[in-house]
Amino acid sequence: MKKSLIASLLAVGALGVTVAAFTTPHVPALAQAAAQSAAPQTQQGLPDFVSLYENNSPSVVSIAVSSTIGKKSAKPGADGATPDKEDMEEFFRRYFGQGGQGGQGGQGGRAPRDLRRQGGGSGFIISADGLIVTNSHVVEDADEVLVKLTDKREFKAKVIGSDKRSDVAVIKIEATGLPAVKVGNPDRLRIGEWVAAIGQPLGFESTLTTGVVSAKSRASRGADTTGDLVPFIQHDAAVNPGNSGGPLFNTRGEVVAINSMIATVSGGFQGISFAIPIDLAMDVVGQLRAGGSVKRGMLGVNIGAVSRDLADAFGLPKAQGALVSGVNKGSAAEKAGVKEDDVILKFNDRVVDDSRDLPRYVTSARPGTPSKIQVWRDGKTLDLTVTLDEYKEQTQLASLDKTAPKAAAVAAPDTKEDRLGLSFRTPSEKEREAAKLASGGVVVSDVSEKSSVRALTEGDIIVGVTRKGKSTAVTSPSQLAELIKGSEKGSTLAFRVKRATGRAGGEYAEFFAPEKLPE
Repeated sequence: MKKSLIASLLAVGALGVTVAAFTTPHVPALAQAAAQSAAPQTQQGLPDFVSLYENNSPSVVSIAVSSTIGKKSAKPGADGATPDKEDMEEFFRRYFGQGGQGGQGGQGGRAPRDLRRQGGGSGFIISADGLIVTNSHVVEDADEVLVKLTDKREFKAKVIGSDKRSDVAVIKIEATGLPAVKVGNPDRLRIGEWVAAIGQPLGFESTLTTGVVSAKSRASRGADTTGDLVPFIQHDAAVNPGNSGGPLFNTRGEVVAINSMIATVSGGFQGISFAIPIDLAMDVVGQLRAGGSVKRGMLGVNIGAVSRDLADAFGLPKAQGALVSGVNKGSAAEKAGVKEDDVILKFNDRVVDDSRDLPRYVTSARPGTPSKIQVWRDGKTLDLTVTLDEYKEQTQLASLDKTAPKAAAVAAPDTKEDRLGLSFRTPSEKEREAAKLASGGVVVSDVSEKSSVRALTEGDIIVGVTRKGKSTAVTSPSQLAELIKGSEKGSTLAFRVKRATGRAGGEYAEFFAPEKLPE
């Protein structure tokens, strides 16, 4: 059930806050008093948020966005639900009087005119001549953007550029002598370090909230397209609708990230906030200022995660990297010599700990420039040089579908394999054509009730097997059965599988299915 804005606000007002004074036990009163008098005014180990706010709040702006009636309203973005008209009308009735008594400007209980504004957020000044950074979703679909400074001056802003993929936008106001923020290095942030957010949550301008860094390099879990490119900084400083586009500061008063979204089931803050690292944002800002758009590199591979079982099958010391399940024809990867079954371990000397790291690294590089990649192939590392293509929105970076319907089986002689409890057959011509399989490959025709397999299922087409880091193409049912029979007890085999993704088995997705042999 939808939780209204007013309910959330009233809940805050109804809660009592108890402040307890703590003393050190078993310490004589005089000694304790002396220690207290010698102590600094601020508690040791805690940052000076007072000075941080006083020095940096003038650089943070409030942004209001309006749209023409009948046009698509600006989206609230992933940071939470924007209050709708009923929420806001209820808010004004509760706080400014029922039926217009005590209402704003004597409007007789009607909703304020600025309720037509369908979007809003925060931003921060990066240059004295009026350049401001905010989120793309804050200014999306805007007819008019108004910027309000802490000294109450208001300006109409021009959108210089907006990049939806990174959720970063840069706008400009005509002013001089403005206080600009200091930009910090997000790589120096450590989990547990104090941070502070300044913005206008729920329309309350110039609000400071504090917390700690909860995690780094997070990928968003929503339907947005930002999480595969942005290594979000997770923190627990309170962020609500209206904080979007506002800065996240470290204790030195430097901007280290842009608040972008929250994880929530109610539309409000629940302790999990996500911010875009400022180095990535400033790179986007530089490109937007230079040309109004952002160019990103493209490698041209389909990738999958490397599980512990797959790492065992490929002979990797630990589960890391991005497993190449497909190489696009004519792509930069193909030209560089990247092959299926390779595990990409590094890109431009940056370690690929998780497969989700690779798209971020690749798209942060410029197309047309040489890049270095390190792959794991046949049990050893190999260094390659690749000249990236330009990323296109419609290009799919990775493909994996394990929930697709099974392909229709065709009657054929089966080869039984006892160790995993599988039966195999040769693919039909229809299956070969649909799976784009020129030769080789076998179909899993049956999985016995006593089978130990977890990933394979009937209808899967097995085209290759990797064990101890060495990959072998599958040519026939008997060859595959012998390969399984000859593997060590307890070892893990990584089966390269093509699985039907259409109802009639017209299209196939390709991935690796690790299976462990019984002891």
